[in-house]
Amino acid sequence: MFNLRVPLEARDEVFLMNTLTDAQLVVSSDVAALLDRAAKGEFIGLPSPTVEEREALDVLRQNGFLVENRSADRAALDSYLSAVKSNTDELNVTILTTLQCNFACDYCFQGDHGDYNKFADKMSPEMAGRVSDWLDRELERVRPEKLVLTFFGGEPLLNLPVMYTIAERAWKATQARGVEMFINIITNGLLLSEEVVDRLAPLGLNGIKITLDGDHDTHNRMRPLRGGQGTFDRIVENIRKVAGRCRIAIGGNFDESSVESFTGLLEFLKDQDFADKLVKVNFKPIVRVDPKAQPKNVIPLTLVGAGAKAKPLNGTCMTSVGSGAGTGCDNCDFLDDKMSFLREETTRHGFKTHDGVHNGPCHVHMQHAHTIGPDGSLYPCPGFTGQLATSTGHIDDRKDVFRESAREKFERLSPWKECGDCAYIPVCAGGCVAASYSQLGDMNIPTCHKRSFDSALVSLAHTAASAA
Repeated sequence: MFNLRVPLEARDEVFLMNTLTDAQLVVSSDVAALLDRAAKGEFIGLPSPTVEEREALDVLRQNGFLVENRSADRAALDSYLSAVKSNTDELNVTILTTLQCNFACDYCFQGDHGDYNKFADKMSPEMAGRVSDWLDRELERVRPEKLVLTFFGGEPLLNLPVMYTIAERAWKATQARGVEMFINIITNGLLLSEEVVDRLAPLGLNGIKITLDGDHDTHNRMRPLRGGQGTFDRIVENIRKVAGRCRIAIGGNFDESSVESFTGLLEFLKDQDFADKLVKVNFKPIVRVDPKAQPKNVIPLTLVGAGAKAKPLNGTCMTSVGSGAGTGCDNCDFLDDKMSFLREETTRHGFKTHDGVHNGPCHVHMQHAHTIGPDGSLYPCPGFTGQLATSTGHIDDRKDVFRESAREKFERLSPWKECGDCAYIPVCAGGCVAASYSQLGDMNIPTCHKRSFDSALVSLAHTAASAA
């Protein structure tokens, strides 16, 4: 059920991948044909396979390409997803230090570039202490091997005292228990400094992701300050100062007007003295849609509000959870051709990038992955932040009826059950739940992006073939 194959005709070989075992093989065409012959029952009874065929069949069986029957495959999937859900190896917590932002990205605020900061939530020092207490209790309850903290927003660096408090207390708590700790930061990069990195480095700073939306001019158009000033040069200089001190990843968001500029961005990055210190470069699309005429088959990634009178963003940076008009996640929809093009361009320029296949299952399906809003509310993932109806708890362990109801709904999630025999279920699990909720009104309706997976699989196959 989970077998995928890509013919490598120039080599008379086939790339095989099993998405459940993650086995990847480049084999001769006759070995790939054994799978079809086995499916037809040719090796049951006489004539028995040759010694060479038997050896090849053993390899295919060991890697999960051959199973007893379809029921065994489905049982293995259920076991895998159950293990993902209950895994206690890692406690993964995303903390929104603030929903305030110093940028006025046009795709995020849709024309509303006023004083957003007076509307947005900001975590207080007192709440940071309570979050730290909650983390201590969770470490004791779950007893994970590692704690992964991700600071997000809004712009998380606008509330450094809270970030430092939580990081320092979490470090003490993990060290007392012998738990590894990793800190990640998702930031626009404007306030990133050597001081920030040096303060967090001893506390397990793992990596920082910074957004650049195209080349110099395009980025400045897409991601200006709230006063309209450009930000590209200052961000690049900040990257230069901290590169080598910690792992740096570059992200970016493109639309039809900006996608061609990303080749120029890649050329620019390749020429920088910090190029070899970038651990990953990955871009994804913005889909702009009129909320009054929103088609059901398009999931807007970052749509916020509906015109000049729209309320400011009421959720996570790069989401539209405050508008009620779009999705709460920026990873949901793919402009397939452009995504493939940018993946190839990123690789061609010598940077590592996401392969487009190994996507999930995401944290929403994991019992020990949480997002904490500035007010202490718990959410299953950042895409739901700001929608109290989807809050699954609170750091104070209060038992509100609506939170308990939401928690039970998320525990019963299984959108992949609508996906039939799709081979991508182990790496997709039915797609983005936040998108299903916002766009379709039902978290158990899958958001399918099979075409994107197929395209990425071809690229993965040729990369594997080149390595082989």
